[in-house]
Amino acid sequence: MPFDLTGKSAVVTGAGSGIGLEVAKALSKAGAQVHILDLTLDISQKAVDGINATRPKQMCVAHACDVTDEKSVEATFDLVCSKAARIDILINNAGIGAVGTVEQATKDEMDKVYKVNVLGVFYCLKYGVKKMLADGKGGSIVNLASIASLIGLADRFAYSASKGAVLTMTRSVAIDYVKKGIRCNCVCPGRVHTPFVDAYLKKNYPGKEKEVFNTLAAWHPMGRMGKPEEVAALILYLCSDEAGFVTGAAYPIDGGRSSL
Repeated sequence: MPFDLTGKSAVVTGAGSGIGLEVAKALSKAGAQVHILDLTLDISQKAVDGINATRPKQMCVAHACDVTDEKSVEATFDLVCSKAARIDILINNAGIGAVGTVEQATKDEMDKVYKVNVLGVFYCLKYGVKKMLADGKGGSIVNLASIASLIGLADRFAYSASKGAVLTMTRSVAIDYVKKGIRCNCVCPGRVHTPFVDAYLKKNYPGKEKEVFNTLAAWHPMGRMGKPEEVAALILYLCSDEAGFVTGAAYPIDGGRSSL
């Protein structure tokens, strides 16, 4: 079967909901044992229970991990390897958003976004690469970047800065470890319809949710937002042996927006 991940172990950060949850589902369906990381064990376990209920084997394991805490990341990756022997696949999905221009951005906001979107990815890359190198078998890493990594977005100064860093970290890891069997790529989604979007609209545009949603969706040439499962399908490909000749790439998945 194409995209078969049987016998492989995967780590997905921020996998309690949204894109991360769909990625965990896709990797599990393809045969991987998926270690779901989120900020609390309750969040991770709820996702695990939902996936395991649909699989013939208990293919997912829950972990609590704060990606902004280096010791938490190191301990979690050690625990994953104690259960799965190694890490074959790492998906750096955990991230947060921020709205505003450079004038509106504050130091506190920049620090918060940087801690999650940049340091969080760095810590997971650091310990993920170490685990992949330990037995010389390498692995595949996919980072969640953004269309903001590729083009300018209005009112997204702090967020764009962080996602630009994700893109360049991806390329750095790809070139540093290409001879050691580690592939590192990133995907660059446009607007994707997740629970985060619905919560954002409800909080900031009460009574006008549908109107603003349609405006945001129409920003894409395809006239709609992406679906989490569409992003997950692209990530599944990048994790598989079928993508064995792909590294250092940044894949837009944005309904054509970055082509304008």
